[in-house]
Amino acid sequence: MGTAPPDGLTLRHHRDLHGRERQPWARRILLTLLGLFLLLGLGNAFGQRPTSSTSASPEADLSVTAPARVRGGLYFEARFRIDAHRSMRNATLVLDEGWLQGMTLNTVEPAPVAEASRDGDLALELGAVAPGARHVLYLQFQVNPTTIGRRSNGVALYDRDRLVTRLDRTMTVLP
Repeated sequence: MGTAPPDGLTLRHHRDLHGRERQPWARRILLTLLGLFLLLGLGNAFGQRPTSSTSASPEADLSVTAPARVRGGLYFEARFRIDAHRSMRNATLVLDEGWLQGMTLNTVEPAPVAEASRDGDLALELGAVAPGARHVLYLQFQVNPTTIGRRSNGVALYDRDRLVTRLDRTMTVLP
């Protein structure tokens, strides 16, 4: 004589799994899809890995290292490197408005001498850069969670008001 199952349970349904023959395959398919999604993320399909771009001129080289694809809520860093070949009296980086559109700028290191707006773009005045010297500027951002789409992330290097070199980039913000 066996014991009766607790109230609300039946041996046929809960022990023998009658009526649930398809559920193990549904779980396996869902776990496979989740694993595939995670592998795509590791392969940078959804952004975050930084890429480097360089622009050169007789006066200076400009290099930018930042992700080309990001996701909402992500923190990331952009590094701007200037290698001067000639003396620059007042190096100024002008960032396209796409750098700040839907982004929160958390930190700028080292602090620029001055900040201004040039036709809606962010101008960071860095001061003098001697020939053979290197100036590196770091900006830390957070992507606002509701931001999505493509934007221009171009950067121009000026010495006072004279264009030294320009680097065109784009950034894609994924949901």
